[in-house]
Amino acid sequence: MRLWLIALLTACASTPPVPDYPPLEEVPSLAEPEPAAPRRVTISVVGTNDVHGHFERLPLFGGILRNLRGAREADGGAVVLLDGGDMWQGTLASNLDEGAAMVRAFGALGYDAVTIGNHEFDYGPLGDSATPRAPTDDPRGALLARVSEARFPVLGAAFLDAASGEPVRWEGVRRAVMLEKAGVKIGVIGVSTEETLTTTIAANVRDLRMAPLAETITALSASLRAEGASLVLVAAHAGGHCREFDDPDDLSSCNHDEEVFELARALQPGVVEVIVAGHTHRGVAHRVNGIAILESFALGRAFGRADLVLEDGRLVETRIHPPRFFCPAEEEAMECPPGEYEGAPVEADQVVAEIANAASAMAAEREAESMNVRFTTEMWRHYVNESPLGNFLADLVLEARPRADVAVINAGGIRASFDEGPLTYGELYETFPFDNRFATVRMTVAQAKEILRFHLLRDDGALCMAGLRVEARCEGDALAITIRDRRGRALRDDRTITIATSDYLATTPVFEGLPEGAVVLEESEPIREAIADRLRRRSGDIDPARFYDASRPRFALPTPRPVRCAPASP
Repeated sequence: MRLWLIALLTACASTPPVPDYPPLEEVPSLAEPEPAAPRRVTISVVGTNDVHGHFERLPLFGGILRNLRGAREADGGAVVLLDGGDMWQGTLASNLDEGAAMVRAFGALGYDAVTIGNHEFDYGPLGDSATPRAPTDDPRGALLARVSEARFPVLGAAFLDAASGEPVRWEGVRRAVMLEKAGVKIGVIGVSTEETLTTTIAANVRDLRMAPLAETITALSASLRAEGASLVLVAAHAGGHCREFDDPDDLSSCNHDEEVFELARALQPGVVEVIVAGHTHRGVAHRVNGIAILESFALGRAFGRADLVLEDGRLVETRIHPPRFFCPAEEEAMECPPGEYEGAPVEADQVVAEIANAASAMAAEREAESMNVRFTTEMWRHYVNESPLGNFLADLVLEARPRADVAVINAGGIRASFDEGPLTYGELYETFPFDNRFATVRMTVAQAKEILRFHLLRDDGALCMAGLRVEARCEGDALAITIRDRRGRALRDDRTITIATSDYLATTPVFEGLPEGAVVLEESEPIREAIADRLRRRSGDIDPARFYDASRPRFALPTPRPVRCAPASP
């Protein structure tokens, strides 16, 4: 019995049960798990600039944005919509309510931020006057009223109070804003060209000065990065000019010394990913110093786009698209086929269309008014050089102020040519949209020569002139100038002349340094209305060839502008 029990216990001890192990390939690994695929997000940055009150194509733009936002939503990304400034000034439809309808349209389009351009200051105080007339008038009254109505941030980081040197504190205007799109924090900074204070009515900005743009952007970008921004974008009313858009890294067609390119080169790597530019009314879709720069011409004709691809919050790719035109330049927006965008038909945005149609209806009757004249061919303009249209308008200004010796207007204020055929008030308004008033300036011929010499050595907008003729010639490396009256007689340097011009031009650096009382600003109707009155009195056909004779120009120059005189060879 005892032997049997011992044997049984021994047998049990030597044959333990076999566990039901899983097959080897099913055993969990003790190694680190495979990392999850990186989160990939595309942020499409869309930019416009210098719309200048042109509503015509905004409904189509709304349809394009709807398609693009749908595409980004489907792939988990997002769209950031920015504007590079000069939203309103430029059309009767926009100017009748001092930009209010344009602000509503931008709100309906879903802009994420816009920057202040130089022409945002043009309306001056609220109401009819474009400049302060009473001590209580706020020179930024119209601008700040529009800011208070905006459903989007309005940015102006570079404006400083001239007295204190501190950034301005205008209610509703911000220096920068933080957005969050598709889980990505995006900082946006808004700045304006350092030319801002000399390219708008001086009376509305004389208490301001501009901060250096690169320093301003660098400091604000550091703050935004510290708050967690993965991307920093800039809306800059400062521009450039390129002619070819096939390769964003080919800068051979670009003017390298223009402001936005200099700005991009002044920024350290990693400060900014995209600049939405403006001001020059030209095209840019290029990479400069690692920064994508988008500028899309002007007048609401086109937009720019850059797709920023991030993986786990880190930028890994930037795809820059050429400027995309809504319509061929020769077609009106109402006749332009919408086409497709992002693989879907474009349907005009009805809310934007209602805003645009209401603004246009208010202006339609006035725009259709006949000016009683007809041009036998195109009355063309030129920005840098003398043109038939510049001379023609200067003649009309001198007719309106016949006691002046000479009339001078700036070509930069002439925004479009007159087409062949009858002229309407709407076309006149689009060509001469600014509400500048008359000013008179008294100076000696010697002072006028110094102003002209300074002007001719630069490549900014031409001075269009009536009443006198200018002959410039090189004497060695110096530019000598003779001014002649209508009979061809040279004027003595000590003679005093009276110049009829605009309040804008009279208060720019062009006429700086004159004695007190030399410049008189008039309480008058806008110059455009005086021109309209003169046109109605003329009536009939007008031949543009009468106003520019290349063999006998009003400005006879030794070289194209900017004039360069080389020293005589030894």
